[in-house]
Amino acid sequence: MNKNLLLILVLLSFCNRVISQPDTSTSKSFTGITQNTLTDKEKSEGWILLFDGRTTKGWRNFKQNEVNDGWQVIDGNLVALGKGGDLGGDIITIDQFEDFELTLEWAISDEGNSGIFFHVLEGDYPTVYASGPEYQLIDDDGFPQKLEEWQKTGANYAMHRTVNKRLMPTGQFNTSWIIVKNGTVEHWLNGNKILEYELWSDDWKELVQNCKWKDYPGYGLARKGYIALQDHGSVVKFRNIKIKNLTDNGKPLFNGKNLDGWKIHGTEKWYVDNNTLVCESGEERKYGYLATDGIYKDFVLRLQFKQESDGNSGVFFRSSLDGTKISGWQVEVAPPGKDSGGIYESYGRGWLVQIPEEKEKILQMGEWNELVILVKEERVITWLNNEMMTDLRDDKIGKADGVIALQIHDGGGIKVKWREIFIKEL
Repeated sequence: MNKNLLLILVLLSFCNRVISQPDTSTSKSFTGITQNTLTDKEKSEGWILLFDGRTTKGWRNFKQNEVNDGWQVIDGNLVALGKGGDLGGDIITIDQFEDFELTLEWAISDEGNSGIFFHVLEGDYPTVYASGPEYQLIDDDGFPQKLEEWQKTGANYAMHRTVNKRLMPTGQFNTSWIIVKNGTVEHWLNGNKILEYELWSDDWKELVQNCKWKDYPGYGLARKGYIALQDHGSVVKFRNIKIKNLTDNGKPLFNGKNLDGWKIHGTEKWYVDNNTLVCESGEERKYGYLATDGIYKDFVLRLQFKQESDGNSGVFFRSSLDGTKISGWQVEVAPPGKDSGGIYESYGRGWLVQIPEEKEKILQMGEWNELVILVKEERVITWLNNEMMTDLRDDKIGKADGVIALQIHDGGGIKVKWREIFIKEL
């Protein structure tokens, strides 16, 4: 094929991309122009460079503090030397990401196998793929074993196959994008959109239960986590690794100064101390609530809490108050072993979801915990410290709306702090 015609076809394929993309005008292959840099335009758009082309700064091996010698920086490339295996060698970013757009270039060796992962957690997970979905990288044509479509480059490994794929030969650089936004994931390859899927959807959950991930209870459930690059025993080169944060926290419900926008119910103590909202048992040692002035139906609510004493509390949603009698639903905040992240219906059916024993250790008593609550129509999902705790569908919840309220339990001796309270209405 005429070289000029080939160049035109490549450029046209990139023009078909309608989402925001990084400026690649100064990072073209084989031209001698500086790699691994951000343009002024990219900087203004919020792009962050994840690899500086000289060091492994910003990365570390999974569950390690540094990058081992299985990864080297060679000629401006971050290279997996192929020393890793199924249970070791992968690297992760220092920072965690929720919604994002990630772009990078990669070149794989003959018969090579690797991957890009996101929402990776550490904790009790033995590998990056035990929690994080994978954008597969592999030698489609030369891999020594027969590949299923869900094992080929660009696939959501073991889950979704690709379409409209244009792949460069081994040894040559490809450009991949991964976009994660509000649970929707897109895979792009060399300017073409090759895959889209919804995290946590009914279809997604059915696929999980019918593939290898059924034996990995935390697979794909995190809302935020690390980006990972895999060393699966093959030489792979990466460069121009860039990410843009797309996370939208919404509007603050707590201004850090006073209780404007909230109403106290009961005689327990609610006050602001050093930009932190504090609830504390009063002399009457009864139930108390701090409720929003506004009514909310569909939303993502995120906040942080620290239980300094006892810690028996909760976050109510789609609820109503008559004095200190509350009707609605509570995401439990309680001491260890008391179902933090579960769902309780007050003056009704009681517990709708309690937490299995193996998830009780996710709560960090006496430390800051992050709680995210997604309420949309009849569905409620909760995450505690990035681990999914509850995924509930309930018709009664679906028909309601109401205030958001923080609780202090009766009995006395309770003190809980709150901060970073944001809501994004859906």
